[in-house]
Amino acid sequence: MNTCNITVVIPTYNRLTQLLETLEKISRCNPQPNEIIVHIDGNDSTTEQGLINSNFQDIKIIKNPLQVGPGGGRNIAINQAINPIVASFDDDSYPIDTDYFERLQLLFNNFPQAAVIAAKIYHINEIIESDQLAATWVSNFIGCGCAYRKEVFQQTSGYVSLPVAYGMEEVDLSLRLHHMGWGILETSWLRVFHNTQLAHHTNPHITAASIANQILLAYLRYPIIFWWLGIGQCINRIFWLFKHGRINGIKEGIFIIPELIKNHHRERQIISAKSLISYLKLRKNTVFPLWNPTVLP
Repeated sequence: MNTCNITVVIPTYNRLTQLLETLEKISRCNPQPNEIIVHIDGNDSTTEQGLINSNFQDIKIIKNPLQVGPGGGRNIAINQAINPIVASFDDDSYPIDTDYFERLQLLFNNFPQAAVIAAKIYHINEIIESDQLAATWVSNFIGCGCAYRKEVFQQTSGYVSLPVAYGMEEVDLSLRLHHMGWGILETSWLRVFHNTQLAHHTNPHITAASIANQILLAYLRYPIIFWWLGIGQCINRIFWLFKHGRINGIKEGIFIIPELIKNHHRERQIISAKSLISYLKLRKNTVFPLWNPTVLP
């Protein structure tokens, strides 16, 4: 197998079986990334020992005694990456196409204004569509199937470390990258399978986090004159949860807001009102870039 100058980072916690499957799928790619970093969260010795005893001996293992969540794990792994392009997966997501990393390199070369390139994500029971040479500039991305330009990522403070980061992790980084003038490119030419049915989203702790994190995002990034927007977004989230029967966790989510803000207030770094308005417009209307298929296979 050939290799390429791409680092893969995978945060994990107590999901050895899924992690080994992901690593096996990545090992089938050609070219393969020349570096794979696995961040093991929360002093998870079972996963560490399982990796040591596995067939994947060239992997760099970072074992963290603290629980910093997937975003915190990505921060640590990305900072230790040796390559300028860092591909991100969850411990249960992996490339569909064996030339995934070759395509990734071509895309970063052809879109120098992209800080993040996001793949099309497919889940269990979803029809996997053909890989099309199509791309759009979008507002957000999903961390289980994307890649970062490391030098740009390091110009930010990275992800906010949260054990449960739903509603905060990627949107927060996307917002700051937009403010910095960088773009997020999403393309169906990159395809990633996320081996889940998302049933865990009904967990009360995730429900709670999705409420509290919305307020945290507004506090950390929105100008004060737009705090009303963050409150409105939080209320809309609560209504959505009620509508879909996810009642357990709503009260907890409201009550943990003060403590969450207290724990992270030092990370406050607001963006301009102009950037926030521009970001919200992009979220409603994606932009099609100039795409020249002749420069790609």
